[in-house]
Amino acid sequence: MHTILILDFGSQYTQLIARKIRELNVYSEIHPFNKIPPITPDVKGVILSGSPYSCTDKDAPKIDLSSFQAKVPMLGICYGAQYMAYVSGGKILPSQIREYGRANLSLVDSECKLLKDVSPGSQVWMSHGDTILDLPSGFSVICSTDNVGNAGYKIDEQDTYAIQFHPEVTHSQEGVKILKNFVIDICNCSSDWTPKSFVGSTIELLKEQIGNDRVVLGLSGGVDSSVAAILLNKAIGENLHCIFVDNGLLRKGEFEDVLTSYKGMGLNVRGVDAKQRFYLALKDITDPEQKRKAIGKTFIDVFDAESSKIDDVKWLAQGTIYPDVIESISVKGPSATIKSHHNVGGLPSYMRLKIVEPLRSLFKDEVRKVGRELGIKQELLGRHPFPGPGLAIRILSDITPEKVRILQEVDHIFIQGLKDSGLYNKVWQAGAILLPVQSVGVMGDERTYENVVALRAVESNDGMTADWSHLPYEFLADISNAIINRVKGVNRVVYDISSKPPATIEWE
Repeated sequence: MHTILILDFGSQYTQLIARKIRELNVYSEIHPFNKIPPITPDVKGVILSGSPYSCTDKDAPKIDLSSFQAKVPMLGICYGAQYMAYVSGGKILPSQIREYGRANLSLVDSECKLLKDVSPGSQVWMSHGDTILDLPSGFSVICSTDNVGNAGYKIDEQDTYAIQFHPEVTHSQEGVKILKNFVIDICNCSSDWTPKSFVGSTIELLKEQIGNDRVVLGLSGGVDSSVAAILLNKAIGENLHCIFVDNGLLRKGEFEDVLTSYKGMGLNVRGVDAKQRFYLALKDITDPEQKRKAIGKTFIDVFDAESSKIDDVKWLAQGTIYPDVIESISVKGPSATIKSHHNVGGLPSYMRLKIVEPLRSLFKDEVRKVGRELGIKQELLGRHPFPGPGLAIRILSDITPEKVRILQEVDHIFIQGLKDSGLYNKVWQAGAILLPVQSVGVMGDERTYENVVALRAVESNDGMTADWSHLPYEFLADISNAIINRVKGVNRVVYDISSKPPATIEWE
């Protein structure tokens, strides 16, 4: 399978590069700059990402380019462009004129393969503090802006290119064209990485990997685990055993609803009530990271206990997707990770099961496309993402059954309201957060001092970046009124209007 290798130097845009390339039906992989995989014959090109660092910094990310430069086509973006010029003797200096935001190409080398059909004056997106003042010998300018003379270059006699702007962001109007020129025309990649091809190759790979072994899968009712289950079911049939755990942190009525939704899908599913076990594991824990770890450990313990009831189970299947993997890896090491994911870190030594993750290479939108290819109902595929730790990370304090009850009621009113108003499918993800705050209120003639809840709704393509949903004021007013009137213990509702970045979708 033709692959474009993306080396990540810590840019906030790196995942956008991967997604844009995959939209061309070409497979791409992201790897930290300090963990470069072998350059196999399948690797048809290498992209160096941007970075928050200056390549002149003492502790700037550095790599040896010799293993792939001039052997496969290369494209440096922003930091990647500056770094390639710097290590070849170019002059890199802090920018004298602010170079952040929209700019226009004043010079375009129309003979350059990378810029084929790119218009003079085309808008691009700059985001850098340094600039390439002087190019090394053997480097030729291919584009400029009014403020950036060396906005792009090519190394003579090589298929090595570099640009100081970001083609992967939507503000670069012809950015996709530039990426397509690199991936399709320069790297000669085949556009054959499609949902249909993924389904076929993954089923064959699962058959080969698992053989006649039995597999246990933890279903959550969400898109990822459901698609993983159907893929596995097509590969190994009755050797797949699905378990759906009620951890006491699900949405209102979700345990029963999920079990019902899987009827008729041909899956062998068993429900397990483990609420009290999770509540005990979470007792008095308030730190978000500790909550995630406690929930992850308890999930593993429950699966270990349940899988022991099934003869000869060898594998634990998980619905891990690519953002889970990427967010759990940092180019500067685990200390810099955004958050941990209980389904990424592997299994403890005492657990005898091996892990299989059929969706590990997919973004969320790709999982949905694969689900449609598998014939899964849109009602299930269209479900909003729901965090693995459930409502535990939407209760910003210690976890108790009463707090869960309050949040379940609030969440149910909000989500059902979105559905009833025709807004659910316009939102990527929505939920409610129970704050560790109480406020003064008046109900009737009495003073109250009760809980505050925040509502959160965002729009996104993959969850890596998101903007808050501009829900109608009238809708928010109706939902706030319904929550305060119907949920005992809540007297104030607020709406979160933060985008990601700098905020995250979840509060914990």
